[in-house]
Amino acid sequence: MFKVLTLNNIAVEGLERLPREQYEVASEIQHPDAILLRSFKMHDMAIPDSLKAVGRAGAGVNNIPVEKMTAAGVPVFNAPGANSNAVKELVVAGMLMACRNIAQAWDFTRNIEADDAEMNKQVEAGKKNYGGFELPGRTLGVIGLGAIGRSVANVALAMGMKVIGYDPGITVEGAWHLSSDVEKATSVDDLFSRSDFITFHVPLIDATRNMINADRLNNMRDGVVILNFARNGIIDDEAVLAAIDKGKVYAYVTDFPSNLLKGKEKVITLPHLGASTKEAEDNCAIMVAEQVRDYLENGNIRNSVNFPEVMMPRAEGGYRMAVANSNVPNMLGQISTNLANAGLNILDMLNKSKGEVAYTLVDVDQALPDKVVEDIRAIDGVLSVRVL
Repeated sequence: MFKVLTLNNIAVEGLERLPREQYEVASEIQHPDAILLRSFKMHDMAIPDSLKAVGRAGAGVNNIPVEKMTAAGVPVFNAPGANSNAVKELVVAGMLMACRNIAQAWDFTRNIEADDAEMNKQVEAGKKNYGGFELPGRTLGVIGLGAIGRSVANVALAMGMKVIGYDPGITVEGAWHLSSDVEKATSVDDLFSRSDFITFHVPLIDATRNMINADRLNNMRDGVVILNFARNGIIDDEAVLAAIDKGKVYAYVTDFPSNLLKGKEKVITLPHLGASTKEAEDNCAIMVAEQVRDYLENGNIRNSVNFPEVMMPRAEGGYRMAVANSNVPNMLGQISTNLANAGLNILDMLNKSKGEVAYTLVDVDQALPDKVVEDIRAIDGVLSVRVL
């Protein structure tokens, strides 16, 4: 019986992927094998020694101590792309709200205190203050071409916009899902200089912190619209407000409100609505629950932010072991030697690395004796060993 601790409310559709005859799932549970969460901050949490996996029902993992999990041999799973449609729709809504001054116009009409005749007069007199512009023919710059960024780029093209994309880490598989009409920017600054709208779909790391700052704002087109539905901290809000005052920035739409931004002209702040749809929450919960289950039961790793992707079908009649270790020479040789010395024949083996960590799945022809497991666990650099 696997024990799963939930640190936030996880959609029932996801929890149903964990059969009750095999899984005990609760918000309070001792010695959990896995943790499922959404926004709960784990950094100050005591990590149980029993923990084998962490599943984030969303994309970002800033609330999880990933380095600490890696050192303990614990994969951290997320759900990339599960909320892509929800975020895409909000980005489109943000562009429309910005270019048509919808939020300001709505605020104007809802605060008119008059009878209908007088209201009509005020509306006709005031509407000229909220005239905007249309999207077709404008250029959208997309920073980050993962599942969300690709979805945003493709829908913008369908709406008649030109699209420039920048993502030095885009994969071949990811490129297949991106329209060939998306132009590749040579750099972040190249994209900034040619875009009428700029949207971000990247994690918050040192390389993306304050990616938009005062210097870069000076090199942008006049009247640019900036949208941030990714992470707080990617944009220097003070610099953007100063650029709005100068007329450099037409509008700023962000999912991360603050007292600095509240009530400012040409700023639209939303209460972190990016993935706040039932469909997105269900999709994220289902994806992460299935990934954690496959890891606990079979040792397979898919969509982990700190471990390599390792998917190996079970060898018929085999007994499986999973080993996480530091990515250093001769680890595979030492594991194989221990198995051979115990008279165990390897039926199948798969080893991959990611940065400073490596992971091995191995199927052997006999049950693994406790001594073999303990000997492998004692190898210098081994982070965790599991028999499945």
